[in-house]
Amino acid sequence: MGHTNPEIANSLVTGSYSTNFHDQGTGFPLLLIHGSGPGVSAWANWRGVIPRLAEQHRAIAPDMVGFGFTERPQAFEYSLDAWVDQLINLMDALDIEQADIIGNSFGGAVALAICIKNPERVRKLVLMGSVGISFELTPGLDAVWGYTPSVENMRKLMDLFAWDRALVNDELAQLRFEASIRPGVQDSYASLFPAPRQRWVEAMASEERDIRAIDKPVLVIHGRDDKVIPLYTSLRLAEWIEDAELHIFGHCGHWTQIEKNQRFIELVKAFLN
Repeated sequence: MGHTNPEIANSLVTGSYSTNFHDQGTGFPLLLIHGSGPGVSAWANWRGVIPRLAEQHRAIAPDMVGFGFTERPQAFEYSLDAWVDQLINLMDALDIEQADIIGNSFGGAVALAICIKNPERVRKLVLMGSVGISFELTPGLDAVWGYTPSVENMRKLMDLFAWDRALVNDELAQLRFEASIRPGVQDSYASLFPAPRQRWVEAMASEERDIRAIDKPVLVIHGRDDKVIPLYTSLRLAEWIEDAELHIFGHCGHWTQIEKNQRFIELVKAFLN
């Protein structure tokens, strides 16, 4: 039986569960780590950029454990360490010694942590609307992590995510809502970041001294009008990391790769090559 869901791709065992991941193109490996919205998957986050980045790279985009179509082990301890382990296990299973990494939002925190804990596995880093340093929980992030399923709530999140609402229409809200009510999805989602949520911002943060010690080239990207993750985080990251470049998009919210798709791809390609 062939399935028609483009969100489901390849599968490999990573520790105690198997990870669903996309793997396109050839060239130097590029890991794309998605954000933490409800009903999110690697494909939902990255479908608009994977084909273009795969022209020059081997683009690998996994569903992080707790999200998408990766197995959800019973009584799993979700943590930054667990997500780092998942990616290192995936790299090992694919026999990838070193990769470039793009981390979106939550995925940025995971990318930073990998870079700090396993520096030899990372060549270059792109952080986009990144979590990973301490900031005051925004009402936007509180709403994203506190999502309860309804089309109405998903529409409200879309309004939060994008500066230009025309890009995220009601059809997309409907699709993401349906993804958020797949069996077992909301249960695991609700268990990831329960209130009070400031503690999860802190749990995803790396130490300032560790971030300052990063010696990789890092491209930091942020939408100036982001209501989910404050611009402050990217300004700090660009200040602390020695070999950093910073690009801020005006008229752009939290979904840079969707809202500024073409420019995002050009920026990333130029930086990685």
